Amino acid sequence: MNTSVWRIGQILNSVQSTFVGLLRIWSIPLVLLLSLASGYTTYYGLSYFITDWIALIITVAVQSVIVICSLELASCHWRANLARFLTVGVTLAVALLVSVSFSYFKFYELSQQDNTLLTRYRTLDQNLNDYLDQVNQLKSTLMARQQKRTEAAAKEATQAYLGTLQGIREESRKRVGKGPMWNHYNELQLTEENRLRQMASNFGDLDQRIAAARGAVQKFSSDLKNPAVYAELMEQVRQVQAKADNLASVHGVKPVPAPVWGSHVEFVRGITPSFAMWEDLSLFALACAAMVDFFTLVLSYRLEFSAPGPLTEEEKVLAFQGLRQFSEFAINDNDELEFVFEKTELERAKRYPDWNRMFTVAFLLNRGFLRKVSERSVEFAPNLYPIMAECMRKEPAQAGPDEGISEGNIRRFIESKAHERRA
Repeated sequence: MNTSVWRIGQILNSVQSTFVGLLRIWSIPLVLLLSLASGYTTYYGLSYFITDWIALIITVAVQSVIVICSLELASCHWRANLARFLTVGVTLAVALLVSVSFSYFKFYELSQQDNTLLTRYRTLDQNLNDYLDQVNQLKSTLMARQQKRTEAAAKEATQAYLGTLQGIREESRKRVGKGPMWNHYNELQLTEENRLRQMASNFGDLDQRIAAARGAVQKFSSDLKNPAVYAELMEQVRQVQAKADNLASVHGVKPVPAPVWGSHVEFVRGITPSFAMWEDLSLFALACAAMVDFFTLVLSYRLEFSAPGPLTEEEKVLAFQGLRQFSEFAINDNDELEFVFEKTELERAKRYPDWNRMFTVAFLLNRGFLRKVSERSVEFAPNLYPIMAECMRKEPAQAGPDEGISEGNIRRFIESKAHERRA
Protein backbone atom coordinates (compact mmCIF):
# COMPACT_ATOMS: atom_id res chain seq x y z
CA MET A 1 0.00 0.00 0.00
CA ASN A 2 2.79 2.42 0.97
CA THR A 3 4.73 1.54 -2.16
CA SER A 4 1.68 2.28 -4.31
CA VAL A 5 1.22 5.65 -2.64
CA TRP A 6 4.86 6.56 -3.25
CA ARG A 7 4.58 5.52 -6.89
CA ILE A 8 1.47 7.65 -7.37
CA GLY A 9 3.28 10.64 -5.87
CA GLN A 10 6.27 9.99 -8.09
CA ILE A 11 4.04 9.84 -11.16
CA LEU A 12 2.31 13.08 -10.20
CA ASN A 13 5.66 14.76 -9.65
CA SER A 14 6.89 13.55 -13.03
CA VAL A 15 3.74 14.82 -14.73
CA GLN A 16 4.05 18.20 -13.02
CA SER A 17 7.73 18.51 -13.85
CA THR A 18 7.11 17.48 -17.46
CA PHE A 19 4.30 20.02 -17.77
CA VAL A 20 6.54 22.77 -16.39
CA GLY A 21 9.27 21.75 -18.79
CA LEU A 22 6.88 21.81 -21.75
CA LEU A 23 5.70 25.26 -20.75
CA ARG A 24 9.27 26.48 -20.67
CA ILE A 25 9.99 24.89 -24.05
CA TRP A 26 6.86 26.51 -25.49
CA SER A 27 8.00 29.86 -24.09
CA ILE A 28 10.98 29.86 -26.46
CA PRO A 29 8.97 29.89 -29.75
CA LEU A 30 6.56 32.36 -28.15
CA VAL A 31 9.42 34.75 -27.45
CA LEU A 32 10.70 34.33 -31.01
CA LEU A 33 7.24 34.94 -32.50
CA LEU A 34 6.66 38.00 -30.33
CA SER A 35 10.09 39.34 -31.24
CA LEU A 36 9.29 38.77 -34.91
CA ALA A 37 5.96 40.61 -34.59
CA SER A 38 7.51 43.48 -32.68
CA GLY A 39 10.39 43.59 -35.15
CA TYR A 40 8.01 43.88 -38.09
CA THR A 41 6.14 46.83 -36.59
CA THR A 42 9.39 48.50 -35.52
CA TYR A 43 10.91 48.06 -38.99
CA TYR A 44 7.70 49.39 -40.57
CA GLY A 45 8.01 52.62 -38.62
CA LEU A 46 11.77 52.99 -39.03
CA SER A 47 11.72 52.40 -42.79
CA TYR A 48 9.81 55.66 -43.34
CA PHE A 49 12.58 57.71 -41.75
CA ILE A 50 15.83 55.95 -42.70
CA THR A 51 17.13 53.60 -45.38
CA ASP A 52 15.55 50.15 -45.42
CA TRP A 53 18.72 48.14 -44.79
CA ILE A 54 19.75 50.39 -41.90
CA ALA A 55 16.25 50.10 -40.45
CA LEU A 56 16.50 46.29 -40.69
CA ILE A 57 19.84 46.21 -38.87
CA ILE A 58 18.57 48.51 -36.12
CA THR A 59 15.41 46.43 -35.74
CA VAL A 60 17.36 43.18 -35.33
CA ALA A 61 19.66 44.87 -32.82
CA VAL A 62 16.77 46.32 -30.81
CA GLN A 63 14.89 43.01 -30.58
CA SER A 64 18.08 41.15 -29.66
CA VAL A 65 18.85 43.68 -26.93
CA ILE A 66 15.34 43.30 -25.48
CA VAL A 67 15.63 39.51 -25.20
CA ILE A 68 19.26 39.47 -24.03
CA CYS A 69 18.79 42.24 -21.47
CA SER A 70 15.66 40.54 -20.13
CA LEU A 71 17.66 37.36 -19.55
CA GLU A 72 20.53 39.35 -18.03
CA LEU A 73 18.17 41.29 -15.77
CA ALA A 74 16.71 38.07 -14.41
CA SER A 75 20.13 36.57 -13.71
CA CYS A 76 21.83 39.56 -12.07
CA HIS A 77 21.15 40.83 -8.54
CA TRP A 78 21.28 44.54 -7.86
CA ARG A 79 22.76 44.09 -4.40
CA ALA A 80 25.67 42.13 -5.83
CA ASN A 81 26.50 44.42 -8.76
CA LEU A 82 24.49 47.63 -8.83
CA ALA A 83 26.41 49.11 -11.77
CA ARG A 84 25.73 46.09 -13.97
CA PHE A 85 22.08 46.01 -12.93
CA LEU A 86 21.61 49.69 -13.79
CA THR A 87 23.46 49.34 -17.09
CA VAL A 88 21.30 46.41 -18.15
CA GLY A 89 18.15 48.21 -16.99
CA VAL A 90 18.96 51.43 -18.86
CA THR A 91 19.89 49.52 -22.03
CA LEU A 92 16.64 47.58 -21.84
CA ALA A 93 14.64 50.79 -21.30
CA VAL A 94 16.24 52.45 -24.34
CA ALA A 95 15.56 49.40 -26.53
CA LEU A 96 11.94 49.26 -25.35
CA LEU A 97 11.54 52.99 -25.99
CA VAL A 98 12.81 52.64 -29.57
CA SER A 99 10.70 49.56 -30.25
CA VAL A 100 7.46 50.98 -28.80
CA SER A 101 7.95 54.41 -30.41
CA PHE A 102 8.30 53.10 -33.96
CA SER A 103 5.82 50.25 -33.51
CA TYR A 104 3.29 52.91 -32.52
CA PHE A 105 3.15 54.16 -36.12
CA LYS A 106 1.95 50.80 -37.45
CA PHE A 107 -0.68 50.32 -34.76
CA TYR A 108 -1.77 53.94 -35.17
CA GLU A 109 -2.32 53.33 -38.86
CA LEU A 110 -4.33 50.18 -38.13
CA SER A 111 -6.42 51.79 -35.40
CA GLN A 112 -7.07 54.97 -37.38
CA GLN A 113 -7.69 53.29 -40.74
CA ASP A 114 -11.48 53.54 -40.53
CA ASN A 115 -11.32 57.10 -39.21
CA THR A 116 -8.97 58.01 -42.04
CA LEU A 117 -11.36 56.59 -44.63
CA LEU A 118 -14.27 58.45 -43.05
CA THR A 119 -12.27 61.68 -43.05
CA ARG A 120 -11.34 61.23 -46.70
CA TYR A 121 -14.95 60.44 -47.56
CA ARG A 122 -16.14 63.58 -45.79
CA THR A 123 -13.56 65.60 -47.72
CA LEU A 124 -14.62 63.99 -50.99
CA ASP A 125 -18.29 64.55 -50.22
CA GLN A 126 -17.68 68.18 -49.25
CA ASN A 127 -15.63 68.89 -52.39
CA LEU A 128 -18.23 67.23 -54.60
CA ASN A 129 -21.10 69.10 -52.96
CA ASP A 130 -19.25 72.40 -53.34
CA TYR A 131 -18.60 71.64 -57.00
CA LEU A 132 -22.20 70.65 -57.67
CA ASP A 133 -23.43 73.76 -55.85
CA GLN A 134 -21.22 75.92 -58.05
CA VAL A 135 -22.58 74.14 -61.14
CA ASN A 136 -26.13 74.78 -59.94
CA GLN A 137 -25.23 78.40 -59.31
CA LEU A 138 -23.82 78.71 -62.84
CA LYS A 139 -26.94 77.06 -64.22
CA SER A 140 -29.17 79.46 -62.30
CA THR A 141 -27.13 82.45 -63.49
CA LEU A 142 -27.35 81.38 -67.13
CA MET A 143 -31.04 80.63 -66.82
CA ALA A 144 -31.76 83.98 -65.18
CA ARG A 145 -29.75 85.82 -67.82
CA GLN A 146 -31.57 84.04 -70.65
CA GLN A 147 -34.89 84.66 -68.93
CA LYS A 148 -34.14 88.37 -68.82
CA ARG A 149 -33.17 88.38 -72.49
CA THR A 150 -36.39 86.57 -73.39
CA GLU A 151 -38.47 88.99 -71.36
CA ALA A 152 -36.68 91.95 -72.94
CA ALA A 153 -37.30 90.53 -76.43
CA ALA A 154 -40.98 90.00 -75.62
CA LYS A 155 -41.24 93.56 -74.31
CA GLU A 156 -39.63 94.97 -77.44
CA ALA A 157 -41.96 92.91 -79.66
CA THR A 158 -44.97 94.22 -77.76
CA GLN A 159 -43.72 97.80 -78.04
CA ALA A 160 -43.14 97.28 -81.75
CA TYR A 161 -46.70 96.03 -82.14
CA LEU A 162 -48.10 99.05 -80.24
CA GLY A 163 -45.81 101.48 -82.00
CA THR A 164 -44.25 102.67 -78.77
CA LEU A 165 -40.77 101.24 -79.32
CA GLN A 166 -38.08 103.79 -78.78
CA GLY A 167 -35.92 104.72 -81.73
CA ILE A 168 -38.46 104.15 -84.47
CA ARG A 169 -39.32 106.75 -87.03
CA GLU A 170 -41.99 109.30 -86.20
CA GLU A 171 -44.38 108.22 -88.95
CA SER A 172 -44.34 104.66 -87.58
CA ARG A 173 -44.95 105.73 -83.98
CA LYS A 174 -48.44 105.16 -82.56
CA ARG A 175 -49.17 102.79 -85.42
CA VAL A 176 -50.74 99.64 -83.94
CA GLY A 177 -50.52 96.30 -85.69
CA LYS A 178 -48.17 93.95 -87.39
CA GLY A 179 -45.63 95.29 -89.70
CA PRO A 180 -42.01 94.91 -90.74
CA MET A 181 -40.80 96.30 -87.43
CA TRP A 182 -42.96 93.92 -85.43
CA ASN A 183 -41.93 90.96 -87.59
CA HIS A 184 -38.26 91.67 -86.83
CA TYR A 185 -38.73 91.91 -83.07
CA ASN A 186 -41.14 88.98 -83.07
CA GLU A 187 -38.44 86.81 -84.66
CA LEU A 188 -36.02 87.97 -81.99
CA GLN A 189 -38.54 87.03 -79.32
CA LEU A 190 -39.10 83.59 -80.80
CA THR A 191 -35.36 83.05 -81.04
CA GLU A 192 -34.83 83.93 -77.39
CA GLU A 193 -37.76 81.75 -76.33
CA ASN A 194 -36.31 78.83 -78.29
CA ARG A 195 -32.96 79.38 -76.57
CA LEU A 196 -34.72 79.43 -73.21
CA ARG A 197 -36.53 76.18 -73.95
CA GLN A 198 -33.34 74.56 -75.22
CA MET A 199 -31.45 75.75 -72.16
CA ALA A 200 -34.18 74.39 -69.86
CA SER A 201 -33.95 71.04 -71.66
CA ASN A 202 -30.17 70.97 -71.35
CA PHE A 203 -30.34 71.99 -67.72
CA GLY A 204 -32.90 69.24 -67.08
CA ASP A 205 -30.37 66.71 -68.38
CA LEU A 206 -27.73 68.32 -66.18
CA ASP A 207 -30.02 68.09 -63.15
CA GLN A 208 -30.46 64.37 -63.78
CA ARG A 209 -26.71 63.88 -63.92
CA ILE A 210 -26.25 65.88 -60.71
CA ALA A 211 -28.90 63.76 -58.98
CA ALA A 212 -27.15 60.60 -60.22
CA ALA A 213 -23.83 61.88 -58.87
CA ARG A 214 -25.36 62.57 -55.44
CA GLY A 215 -26.89 59.10 -55.43
CA ALA A 216 -23.52 57.57 -56.31
CA VAL A 217 -21.95 59.41 -53.37
CA GLN A 218 -24.55 57.99 -51.01
CA LYS A 219 -23.97 54.51 -52.40
CA PHE A 220 -20.22 54.86 -52.03
CA SER A 221 -20.59 55.91 -48.38
CA SER A 222 -21.84 52.41 -47.50
CA ASP A 223 -18.91 50.61 -49.18
CA LEU A 224 -15.82 52.79 -49.09
CA LYS A 225 -13.41 49.97 -49.96
CA ASN A 226 -15.22 48.90 -53.14
CA PRO A 227 -13.31 50.17 -56.21
CA ALA A 228 -16.24 49.43 -58.55
CA VAL A 229 -18.56 51.75 -56.61
CA TYR A 230 -15.87 54.43 -56.56
CA ALA A 231 -15.40 54.06 -60.34
CA GLU A 232 -19.16 54.47 -60.82
CA LEU A 233 -19.09 57.63 -58.71
CA MET A 234 -16.20 59.09 -60.71
CA GLU A 235 -18.03 58.29 -63.96
CA GLN A 236 -21.11 60.18 -62.78
CA VAL A 237 -18.95 63.12 -61.69
CA ARG A 238 -17.15 63.19 -65.06
CA GLN A 239 -20.48 63.27 -66.89
CA VAL A 240 -21.62 66.22 -64.77
CA GLN A 241 -18.30 67.97 -65.38
CA ALA A 242 -18.46 67.39 -69.16
CA LYS A 243 -22.03 68.64 -69.37
CA ALA A 244 -21.32 71.71 -67.23
CA ASP A 245 -18.18 72.60 -69.20
CA ASN A 246 -20.07 72.22 -72.47
CA LEU A 247 -22.87 74.53 -71.35
CA ALA A 248 -20.36 77.06 -70.06
CA SER A 249 -18.51 77.09 -73.40
CA VAL A 250 -21.76 77.37 -75.38
CA HIS A 251 -22.89 80.39 -73.41
CA GLY A 252 -19.47 81.98 -73.35
CA VAL A 253 -18.82 81.87 -69.59
CA LYS A 254 -15.94 80.56 -67.54
CA PRO A 255 -16.44 76.89 -66.58
CA VAL A 256 -16.59 75.83 -62.94
CA PRO A 257 -13.17 74.50 -61.84
CA ALA A 258 -13.52 70.90 -60.71
CA PRO A 259 -11.48 69.44 -57.82
CA VAL A 260 -8.79 66.88 -58.53
CA TRP A 261 -10.29 63.43 -58.13
CA GLY A 262 -7.74 60.75 -57.20
CA SER A 263 -7.92 57.02 -57.82
CA HIS A 264 -9.44 54.54 -55.41
CA VAL A 265 -5.95 53.27 -54.57
CA GLU A 266 -5.05 56.74 -53.34
CA PHE A 267 -8.34 56.95 -51.47
CA VAL A 268 -7.73 53.76 -49.43
CA ARG A 269 -3.96 54.25 -49.09
CA GLY A 270 -2.68 54.00 -45.53
CA ILE A 271 -1.29 56.82 -43.46
CA THR A 272 2.31 57.78 -44.01
CA PRO A 273 4.02 57.59 -40.59
CA SER A 274 5.21 60.90 -39.23
CA PHE A 275 5.94 62.37 -35.83
CA ALA A 276 2.72 64.37 -36.16
CA MET A 277 0.97 61.16 -35.11
CA TRP A 278 2.20 61.78 -31.56
CA GLU A 279 0.26 65.05 -31.49
CA ASP A 280 -2.98 63.14 -32.03
CA LEU A 281 -2.03 60.47 -29.50
CA SER A 282 -3.95 57.20 -29.69
CA LEU A 283 -3.85 55.39 -26.35
CA PHE A 284 -5.11 52.19 -27.95
CA ALA A 285 -2.28 52.16 -30.51
CA LEU A 286 0.28 52.94 -27.82
CA ALA A 287 -1.06 50.15 -25.59
CA CYS A 288 -0.90 47.64 -28.45
CA ALA A 289 2.67 48.65 -29.28
CA ALA A 290 3.73 48.34 -25.64
CA MET A 291 1.82 45.09 -25.10
CA VAL A 292 3.88 43.09 -27.61
CA ASP A 293 7.20 44.19 -26.11
CA PHE A 294 5.83 43.71 -22.58
CA PHE A 295 4.99 40.07 -23.26
CA THR A 296 8.39 39.57 -24.89
CA LEU A 297 10.06 41.05 -21.82
CA VAL A 298 8.05 38.96 -19.35
CA LEU A 299 8.54 35.66 -21.16
CA SER A 300 12.26 36.28 -21.66
CA TYR A 301 12.59 37.24 -18.01
CA ARG A 302 10.77 34.11 -16.87
CA LEU A 303 12.94 31.90 -19.06
CA GLU A 304 15.92 32.85 -16.92
CA PHE A 305 14.20 33.54 -13.61
CA SER A 306 12.01 30.46 -13.19
CA ALA A 307 13.03 26.85 -12.63
CA PRO A 308 14.17 25.15 -15.81
CA GLY A 309 12.07 22.04 -15.27
CA PRO A 310 12.82 18.70 -13.61
CA LEU A 311 16.04 17.87 -11.81
CA THR A 312 18.21 15.00 -12.92
CA GLU A 313 18.74 12.05 -10.62
CA GLU A 314 22.20 13.32 -9.66
CA GLU A 315 20.77 16.77 -8.87
CA LYS A 316 18.05 15.20 -6.72
CA VAL A 317 20.66 13.29 -4.72
CA LEU A 318 22.76 16.46 -4.38
CA ALA A 319 19.74 18.41 -3.13
CA PHE A 320 18.74 15.72 -0.65
CA GLN A 321 22.26 15.20 0.68
CA GLY A 322 22.76 18.93 1.12
CA LEU A 323 19.40 19.79 2.72
CA ARG A 324 19.48 17.01 5.28
CA GLN A 325 22.61 18.59 6.77
CA PHE A 326 20.45 21.42 8.17
CA SER A 327 18.81 21.02 11.53
CA GLU A 328 16.68 24.12 12.28
CA PHE A 329 13.42 23.37 10.43
CA ALA A 330 9.97 24.84 11.14
CA ILE A 331 6.55 25.25 9.56
CA ASN A 332 6.05 28.94 8.77
CA ASP A 333 2.88 31.01 8.31
CA ASN A 334 2.66 29.96 4.66
CA ASP A 335 2.41 26.29 5.71
CA GLU A 336 5.77 25.70 4.08
CA LEU A 337 8.85 24.02 5.49
CA GLU A 338 11.31 26.74 6.46
CA PHE A 339 14.88 26.40 7.70
CA VAL A 340 17.83 28.60 8.61
CA PHE A 341 20.77 28.14 6.28
CA GLU A 342 23.35 30.06 8.31
CA LYS A 343 25.66 28.35 10.77
CA THR A 344 24.54 27.97 14.35
CA GLU A 345 26.71 29.29 17.17
CA LEU A 346 27.87 25.78 17.94
CA GLU A 347 28.83 25.18 14.31
CA ARG A 348 30.73 28.45 14.23
CA ALA A 349 32.55 27.47 17.40
CA LYS A 350 33.49 24.12 15.89
CA ARG A 351 34.32 25.77 12.56
CA TYR A 352 31.97 23.41 10.80
CA PRO A 353 32.56 23.42 6.99
CA ASP A 354 29.23 24.16 5.28
CA TRP A 355 30.35 24.40 1.66
CA ASN A 356 28.23 21.45 0.50
CA ARG A 357 24.97 22.54 2.07
CA MET A 358 25.41 26.22 1.18
CA PHE A 359 26.06 25.25 -2.41
CA THR A 360 22.89 23.15 -2.30
CA VAL A 361 20.87 26.13 -1.04
CA ALA A 362 22.27 28.45 -3.71
CA PHE A 363 21.69 25.80 -6.38
CA LEU A 364 18.06 25.26 -5.39
CA LEU A 365 17.43 28.99 -5.05
CA ASN A 366 18.79 29.54 -8.52
CA ARG A 367 16.65 26.72 -9.92
CA GLY A 368 13.50 27.92 -8.16
CA PHE A 369 13.04 25.00 -5.76
CA LEU A 370 13.72 27.19 -2.73
CA ARG A 371 12.37 30.67 -1.97
CA LYS A 372 14.12 33.33 0.07
CA VAL A 373 12.16 34.29 3.18
CA SER A 374 14.68 36.48 4.98
CA GLU A 375 18.41 37.07 5.07
CA ARG A 376 18.86 33.93 7.16
CA SER A 377 16.11 31.54 6.09
CA VAL A 378 14.51 29.97 3.04
CA GLU A 379 11.39 27.88 2.45
CA PHE A 380 10.52 24.93 0.27
CA ALA A 381 8.80 25.58 -3.04
CA PRO A 382 5.84 23.26 -3.74
CA ASN A 383 7.75 21.36 -6.42
CA LEU A 384 10.51 20.38 -3.97
CA TYR A 385 8.37 18.27 -1.62
CA PRO A 386 7.78 15.32 -3.98
CA ILE A 387 11.50 15.27 -4.83
CA MET A 388 12.48 15.08 -1.18
CA ALA A 389 9.79 12.46 -0.56
CA GLU A 390 11.17 10.33 -3.37
CA CYS A 391 14.71 10.62 -2.02
CA MET A 392 13.56 9.79 1.52
CA ARG A 393 11.78 6.71 0.20
CA LYS A 394 14.88 5.48 -1.59
CA GLU A 395 17.43 6.34 1.12
CA PRO A 396 16.22 4.05 3.96
CA ALA A 397 15.93 1.14 1.53
CA GLN A 398 19.69 1.28 1.07
CA ALA A 399 20.18 0.38 4.71
CA GLY A 400 19.17 -3.23 4.15
CA PRO A 401 17.23 -5.38 1.74
CA ASP A 402 14.63 -6.45 4.30
CA GLU A 403 13.90 -3.02 5.75
CA GLY A 404 10.85 -1.01 4.69
CA ILE A 405 10.16 2.65 5.14
CA SER A 406 8.41 2.42 8.47
CA GLU A 407 8.68 5.27 10.89
CA GLY A 408 11.07 3.32 13.11
CA ASN A 409 13.42 2.61 10.24
CA ILE A 410 13.47 6.28 9.22
CA ARG A 411 14.12 7.31 12.83
CA ARG A 412 16.98 4.83 13.18
CA PHE A 413 18.41 5.99 9.87
CA ILE A 414 18.34 9.65 10.97
CA GLU A 415 19.88 8.77 14.34
CA SER A 416 22.66 6.81 12.66
CA LYS A 417 23.41 9.72 10.35
CA ALA A 418 23.44 12.12 13.29
CA HIS A 419 25.83 9.80 15.15
CA GLU A 420 28.11 9.75 12.14
CA ARG A 421 28.13 13.54 12.05
CA ARG A 422 28.99 13.78 15.75
CA ALA A 423 31.76 11.26 15.32
